[in-house]
Amino acid sequence: MLPVLATLFLLHSCFTQGDGHVLEGLTLLKTEFALRLYQSVAAGGNGTNFVISPAGVALPLEILQFGAQGNTGRQLTDALGYSVHDQRVRDYLHSAYATLPTSSQGTEMELACTLFVQAGMQLSPCFVERVYWWANSSLEPAPMSANLSELGEPNGTTDQASEGGPRQTAGGRLQGPSEGPGGSLWEQVSAAFPQLVLVSAMSFQSTWQKRFSSTDTQLLPFTCAQGLVLQVPMMYQTAEVNHGQFQDAAGHQVRVLELPYLGSAASLFLVLPRDKDTPLSHIELHLTASIIHLWTTSLRRARMDVFLPRFRIKNQFNLKSILNSWGVTDLFDPLKANLKGISGQDGFYVSEAIHKAKIEVLEEGTKASAATALLLLKRSRIPIFKADRPFIFFLREPNTGFVFSIGRVSNPLD
Repeated sequence: MLPVLATLFLLHSCFTQGDGHVLEGLTLLKTEFALRLYQSVAAGGNGTNFVISPAGVALPLEILQFGAQGNTGRQLTDALGYSVHDQRVRDYLHSAYATLPTSSQGTEMELACTLFVQAGMQLSPCFVERVYWWANSSLEPAPMSANLSELGEPNGTTDQASEGGPRQTAGGRLQGPSEGPGGSLWEQVSAAFPQLVLVSAMSFQSTWQKRFSSTDTQLLPFTCAQGLVLQVPMMYQTAEVNHGQFQDAAGHQVRVLELPYLGSAASLFLVLPRDKDTPLSHIELHLTASIIHLWTTSLRRARMDVFLPRFRIKNQFNLKSILNSWGVTDLFDPLKANLKGISGQDGFYVSEAIHKAKIEVLEEGTKASAATALLLLKRSRIPIFKADRPFIFFLREPNTGFVFSIGRVSNPLD
């Protein structure tokens, strides 16, 4: 993986060549950010399924950059690899986010971020304006719920606002419902300093450009990492797809397949070790933005038999621990955090950072279907891509090249 200084230099060199290179530089940096997240989660995932949204993680960090100063701001820039204080970065990202949420051409994708703050806190009017201007973001008073996992569900991040929720006064003071925030959530964290909870969420559901037929789905073997063989619902189709065979920096052979969604709104890329004896963990260690860029731009059209297991993944992550491991520590420290751009006050810090992501990969419009008794036979002279062992997937938007989701399937039945 490229060091932070190298990626920052790469972005700077792209910018100095003109605005037309902003997309290329940001795409590489955001891909590197996505892979860094993936590897952080994979390192502690014990080989389990997971999905995380790099775009959903980057969004609140970008918002915090508007209010972060000093060392806190530098740590956020190091984590992201770029700064929204650069006018060209800010303009480009705002333009890219303006297309979200979307629910057209069979695609539903939502990216949202909510900043929960204690009602009555004095906020900078400039910061408040930037939050509402930046993507699908909002400020809310701290709810009475004691369960952080209930916050920030996709399609529900602003429900409180429609129920007599926050009111922004002329002086920038956030007011909550008449009863005000309370409950054990805010009793569990220190009340000595003003606090902020960030919750981001990303959801995606779309229709394949070429749909899988539920009648072709059948139970086929899937070999898990530990050698356990399971019978899983495996989707099937014969289609013209983008496919390639490559090797990583360590020489491991991989196969990459692109499955586009309707209207080319996004594509799902699958990375599968070619050798069944190569653990996926060996591939994960050597992923870099440059390798991903090479793979995705070198795919070739081919007619193939495609076997892909249905899977559904939904999980939640504590970003605080991940960011701490990256060196973003001041943000969560009530004595060191410098977020004066948010409130103009000392002692304002982030107490929690929660991220949720989910993805469903299945036949269009089919939540569940019985496997047929018909066994599909290998077709002569047509190559096969069969995801019958652990694989990596990432959801990529073609216009920006941003990775909206990245994850791993180790067991489709989990």
